[in-house]
Amino acid sequence: MYGVVTRNPEELDWPEFEWGFYEMKDVTGRATEPVESGVNMISCFGDSNAAENDPSLVPVSDEGELATRERPYFDWGYICPTRESYREGLLEMISDAAEANPDVRLDDIGFPRAEYCHCDQCESEFEESDYDDWQEWRANVITEFVADATDRIPGKTYLTLYPDPYPGHLYERAGLDLDALSEYVDEFVVPLYDMAYSTTYWLEVIATGFEDALDIPFSIELYAVDIDIDNLIHATEVADAYANDVFFGYESSNARGAIRRMDADSREGVSHGN
Repeated sequence: MYGVVTRNPEELDWPEFEWGFYEMKDVTGRATEPVESGVNMISCFGDSNAAENDPSLVPVSDEGELATRERPYFDWGYICPTRESYREGLLEMISDAAEANPDVRLDDIGFPRAEYCHCDQCESEFEESDYDDWQEWRANVITEFVADATDRIPGKTYLTLYPDPYPGHLYERAGLDLDALSEYVDEFVVPLYDMAYSTTYWLEVIATGFEDALDIPFSIELYAVDIDIDNLIHATEVADAYANDVFFGYESSNARGAIRRMDADSREGVSHGN
């Protein structure tokens, strides 16, 4: 089935989309009221505004570097997942989202990179924990948050994954234990974004990697902004071969055009893919 990811609530009702995700809180920290007509999507630990307003919330690397968008490898600022007051605020937001629509998508879950976080709070909590292994402790921090979140979600819990299926990478980079998270998550969503989709072999490689790595359903999110319709259709056909569902991000008109073309071609027996 095909869905949309949007910041515009009215697009959730377009008939071409069987359902959609509404960006209730994004990585800038911008937040809006939840909607009933779509699955509310919340950027959890990506929050540039909070990071700028309170640097004490920001994860610190083993070399003392803050995880802010000033770093060349970060596009937004991060919040340390051990910050209790921030977590409580997220959980309240998740509860509000679930009251409007029983399904919720958790976005930007995890630590920012493998070398994070070595802030005083993390160092103290690790030392006081029952864990001898720092990575195990990190993964438990994330799993416990997701467990707390799903307690507040009566419907389906979606969780966004970084597009890296290589064994151990998500665990080492972000503290995501896929096996442990699968007990709480109903469906993972993997964004596979490209500015053109002029080639799609890489998309198939990543999709097959996640097919091998996951024991529960996963969907693929494609980027629809300024993409040639034929290229977007071909990318959709590749994604559709592996994913439970396919979602189109941030240009609903282009996504609607691709779906209409695919519907028309299927009736006429025309194929755009191999």
